[in-house]
Amino acid sequence: MPRSRTLTIATFNVNGINSRLPHLLAWLEQEQPDIVALQELKATDSGFPIAAIEGAGYGAIWQGQASWNGVALLARGSVPVESRRGLPGAPADTQARYIEAAVHGIVVAALYLPNGNPQPGPKYDYKLAWMQRLARHARTLVKLEHPVAMLGDFNVIPTDEDVYDAAAWKKDALIQPAVREAYQKLLAQGWTDALRSCSGEQRVYTFWDYFRQHAQRDRGLRIDHLLLNPVLAPGLVEAGVDRWVRLQEKASDHAPTWARIKLPAVRRAS
Repeated sequence: MPRSRTLTIATFNVNGINSRLPHLLAWLEQEQPDIVALQELKATDSGFPIAAIEGAGYGAIWQGQASWNGVALLARGSVPVESRRGLPGAPADTQARYIEAAVHGIVVAALYLPNGNPQPGPKYDYKLAWMQRLARHARTLVKLEHPVAMLGDFNVIPTDEDVYDAAAWKKDALIQPAVREAYQKLLAQGWTDALRSCSGEQRVYTFWDYFRQHAQRDRGLRIDHLLLNPVLAPGLVEAGVDRWVRLQEKASDHAPTWARIKLPAVRRAS
């Protein structure tokens, strides 16, 4: 008989993995996600706390960078099998923003999309160019016959319903029409936005800045996304945000965002 199983996949911008390590470990222990994409490690490859991660029961691959950027993939009880490091299309781009691997039977693309501020300017131009490269590569992933998840900090506020006050953010790179259009074109390839799919019209946020007690007042943005290809999307059970992590003292300004997915049934060998 075919056998299926359920996985919890998550994305978390830790905003400095070593300074926020206690928060990360506490969350891993309490929630026990199966696959985790991390962003903004702000650590070199040698500075990644692999001993602590393995002590928590997770294998990991990572791409570090001093002072900023950095991405990683964690797998509970396993080690991800890396298939790509760095987004294709610009060999001279050395920013640590993309890593891809086979993990627990699915292909996972973990990303940290450029912020793009201030705009207009070179950082904004880089953001749009990076999104174009992402779209080209994502087109190959979405068509795979295998389950694929693309997740991370996209630094995109998709609609006005994904921000507590759109007018207050109208000059920010995260909300510009060209950025939103690029994100919608990405979804149109056939990706399912897991959190929006499960939350319907409810406002749900994944990021709260450090000003005016915005986290406590739930005045946030939804910029961390989990996208599922057509093979994986039918198994989506639920999705949510672990806001309790953001409310801890000296926490990251993001909260872990997750989706629970029933994988396609696999026939057991006879």
